[in-house]
Formats: sequence, C-alpha cells, structure tokens
Amino acid sequence: MAQTLVSLYIHVVFSTKNRVKVIPSEIERELYAYIGGIISNHSSKLLAANGTTNHAHLLISLGKNILIPALVGHIKRDSSKWLKSKSSMLSKFSWQDGYSVFSVGHLQLTSVIKYIDDQKTHHKDKLFEDEMRDFYLKYNVAFDDRYVWD
Repeated sequence: MAQTLVSLYIHVVFSTKNRVKVIPSEIERELYAYIGGIISNHSSKLLAANGTTNHAHLLISLGKNILIPALVGHIKRDSSKWLKSKSSMLSKFSWQDGYSVFSVGHLQLTSVIKYIDDQKTHHKDKLFEDEMRDFYLKYNVAFDDRYVWD
C-alpha cells in the first residue's frame, strides 16, 4: 500500500494586539501546553514554544493535510478564549490580526529551537518589531510597515 510521508516545519510568530505586554509569565507554560493541544488536535506537533509578555514563537511540525491559515486561526482563536477565561485582567485579551510564518528545514531545527528558547534573553535588547524586520529581510519577505503592525 502506498504511503504519503511529509516533513514540513514552520516557525510561526504573532503578537498581542498592538503588542500590549499582557501575557503573565506565571501562565506561559500552561498557555503553550494548551496551544500544543490545539496543534495536536489538528494532526500536527508543537516542537518548541516561547515568547515574551507581548508575542509568541511556535515551531510546528505540520501535518500532511493541514492548511497553515486554518491552523494558525485555530491556535489564535482558541488560545485567546482560553486566556480570557484565566483572569478578569485578561477579559479583553486579543492576538494581533496577522501573523508571520517561516519555513524551516530539518537541519535548522536545533538552531530554531534554541532561538525560541532564548526569547526572553533576546528581547532584553531588541524590540519585537526589530526582530520581525530582521526575519523579513533574512527570508526575503516584502512587507509594508504601515500594515504589518496591527
């Protein structure tokens, strides 16, 4: 019997609406575990997750029948509902409308996992917007500053 075998890795990045610093550090581990469950429910696997109080980085092994916009939509929608339920302080929580996705080769996994793991240290000196501009240049992604920061 024929098999369909797939090896697709993506690095997904999105921020809170207007980059408001609202993700409490004490629930981060639980948030990323919850996001891992969402991803698993969509035939994919979360390999690494981390971020800061205003954005998230996810490394995902994508399932063979999964559409990226649908998966990211589920992640953002479901985790936003979950966050709102955790505290009255988060009752107005919202992720930004957009997101960024970058392809990752199998040989890059270790370095991307390290990059994601080091987010808090990395952002002591670098703004989210500068980080994303660097990614867009590295991956040759055309962007317009007027529209990318919702």
